Amino acid sequence: MGLLGFIEKKRDGGILSRKEITDLVHQVTDPKAPEYQIGALLMAVYLRGLSSDETIYLTEAMIESGDKIDLSDVPGIKVDKHSTGGVGDKTSLVLMPLLASMGIPAGKLSGRGLGHTGGTLDKLDVFTGIRTNLSPHAFARQMKAIGIAIGGQTDDLVPADQILYKYRNLTGTVGSIPLIASSIMSKKIAAGADCILLDVKVGSGSTLPGLSEARELAKQMISIGSTFGIPTRAVLSDMSTPLGRAIGNKLEVAEAVKTLRGQGPADLTELCLTLACEMVSMAGDDRQPKEIRSELYRKIDSGKALNKLIQMVDYQAGDTTIINNIDNETFISYSEDVVAGNTGYIEQIDALQIGKSSVHLGAGRQHKDDQIDLDAGIYLHKKPGEKVTKGESLLTLYTSDQSRIEKAKSYAERAISFSDTRPDIRPLILETGETSG
Repeated sequence: MGLLGFIEKKRDGGILSRKEITDLVHQVTDPKAPEYQIGALLMAVYLRGLSSDETIYLTEAMIESGDKIDLSDVPGIKVDKHSTGGVGDKTSLVLMPLLASMGIPAGKLSGRGLGHTGGTLDKLDVFTGIRTNLSPHAFARQMKAIGIAIGGQTDDLVPADQILYKYRNLTGTVGSIPLIASSIMSKKIAAGADCILLDVKVGSGSTLPGLSEARELAKQMISIGSTFGIPTRAVLSDMSTPLGRAIGNKLEVAEAVKTLRGQGPADLTELCLTLACEMVSMAGDDRQPKEIRSELYRKIDSGKALNKLIQMVDYQAGDTTIINNIDNETFISYSEDVVAGNTGYIEQIDALQIGKSSVHLGAGRQHKDDQIDLDAGIYLHKKPGEKVTKGESLLTLYTSDQSRIEKAKSYAERAISFSDTRPDIRPLILETGETSG
């Protein structure tokens, strides 16, 4: 059957067999495949959905479409983490070094930001010269040598996913839960981890803002992990407001470094410790969460967690100078504050609007090929629930292009709402999914 046949079958609500989906993926990865047919196929899937079996078959076929990373020579239980994306989410820069400092091999394939959601690889670019295009062999070698690696998806690793992801962005089909689940899990499984933790974001700044959608995505990804024999857990965390106080690449790196020193914002620290406790448990540590958390604090207090970040950046040929001089880092020429118009409490800082503001400052991409301004971003002086007085600075905008300020400021102002009384704050950790595998 050709692509047209698959489009028509799915359009009419048909169920594709394993062989059909394998054939479909082979045809999609053919350079001669018509772009309009790939787009039509994705729209048919978006509208009709995929059964649980079809989602498994698609994940399997995408994994088999290219290379895989073999971590069998790396001693210990290898852990991996994925976030579904958000605003101010620099968790990986804290979490992975923290796990490695516990002696748990921590390896992760990351991506670049698009739209209002940031990307870990863009943050790593702050370390001048760093190599993130690690081959499967180089990734495995680094994991064995130092117990930590963060790299990007190479052209030969799950190439079918790269093609489908590209056209999902172009065809308005990004929100398909089966396509999200198979995309994430195909990369995670191909990366060779023994267990996977998923940080599924819920709120305006996430891909799927609704709690019911996030639950369904978590359920499907856990099911995929179970099918492939890989223990998988999911934590649902809040993304209605930005995570931490820093949004933008250099700003977020600075905040991650401070968090690894024990000086980070409360919400970022809490999320990293919660995720780390889950992953340490998945790696075979049967101590109570309170005991694990105490040891994680010791790794931070001793400097061992920060040293793992330094070791990783150095191994990947990045300049570590910024880590040691983070308190003296200066930011670019143009900045402007958004100030409080009245006295009261911050009721909400909408993550989506702050994300859009950061993109207009140059900290993110509106199109895949846009160049990022690594120094651009936003720093939140106030968070929801905190008291403010009239004229007090709520946040600062940074950019190298003064013409960007006005539009970015309008989004930032739109993001903030006030209350005369202290508001109830939405919990950071909403739910935790069970283990499968």
